[in-house]
Amino acid sequence: MTIQIKDQKQNQLDQVLTEIRARREEFEQKRHVPKDMIAQLKKLGVYSAHSPRCFDGDGSSPMEFLKLIERISEADGSAGWVASFGSAAVYLAALPKETLVKLYANGPNVAFAGGLFPVQPAKRVNGGWVVNGLWKFASGCKGADILGVGIGTGEGGKPLTAVLKPEDVEIIENWEVIGMRGTGSHDLRVKDVFVPDEWTFVRGGTPTIAEPISQFPSIAYAAQVLAVVNLGVARAALDEITLMAGRSGITGAPKMADRAYVRISVAKAEARLRSARAFFYEATESAWESILKGEGVSADQTSTLRLAAAHAAREGASAVQSAYLLAGTSAIYDGHPLQRYLRDAMVVTQHAFLNESMYDGAGSIHLGAPPMKGFI
Repeated sequence: MTIQIKDQKQNQLDQVLTEIRARREEFEQKRHVPKDMIAQLKKLGVYSAHSPRCFDGDGSSPMEFLKLIERISEADGSAGWVASFGSAAVYLAALPKETLVKLYANGPNVAFAGGLFPVQPAKRVNGGWVVNGLWKFASGCKGADILGVGIGTGEGGKPLTAVLKPEDVEIIENWEVIGMRGTGSHDLRVKDVFVPDEWTFVRGGTPTIAEPISQFPSIAYAAQVLAVVNLGVARAALDEITLMAGRSGITGAPKMADRAYVRISVAKAEARLRSARAFFYEATESAWESILKGEGVSADQTSTLRLAAAHAAREGASAVQSAYLLAGTSAIYDGHPLQRYLRDAMVVTQHAFLNESMYDGAGSIHLGAPPMKGFI
């Protein structure tokens, strides 16, 4: 019976991935992943993976979720990026219990998107906040059930995330970019909206429902779910160059597979990618095992998670670049898969959670020096 259920889930995943591949041009043209595809991702368990089990969440481990996002990203980077926000349930767990009851009243499949920066000041009023402002990079906002924006408390405390209904937020459709076009990472605008205290939380704050996943370092995990997109994109790129290598070129030159420099480059890219992937999942599993043992996650483990995420993002991009360079002139045309993979992979490396400073933070921890603020 268990094998049968597993086969059914695999068949469902394969069907959804096939549709994502068929529709990725549509996602680029629309500049977002449409709601009907979000609905299919919900059926896969993307948005219930980390919802509290007391609200019928799936109780997936970080490894299970990350590998699912990796597979989706292999089909399309933008779809993987949007799906990665299924991890947001980890942050939402800091909402009051009574609020979570309302949030999951209709089931565990809640799609959250947020434009959390720049943090905007909000006016304190009786029972909550009056929110105004403009926020950037709200990936997945067109298909979200709820939206979050970052507000300053004005009281010397940590910034809050205010959770709003989509009808209270204006989406400014200005996502005009080269890569990750389908993520719909538009700006959000809010004007004079009252948000009750019970619909605000500190990102990374103490969860109100104690479950193992809520103990996973939230900022490190936020980096991981984005970095894993590049592992999927890189796999797609190397698979593409493998297909191209068996074809004859227009110049009459030997097939790519018959050229030593191509074979060497592909082998090196494959080794780097697999090494980065192994490090990535090894760090994740180590932290998860510590949580399950009741030992929590150490500062060193948190540092390693962030290092592994940044490394995976960069090695994934490097593998895509290698494939692109080997492909020659055919890859310069719009519509060629490697053109998309290259654009998407480079955008992932630009994220603030995955930039070069992550190596500095990890090196500081390793050498016993104070890391940069917010690294752990």
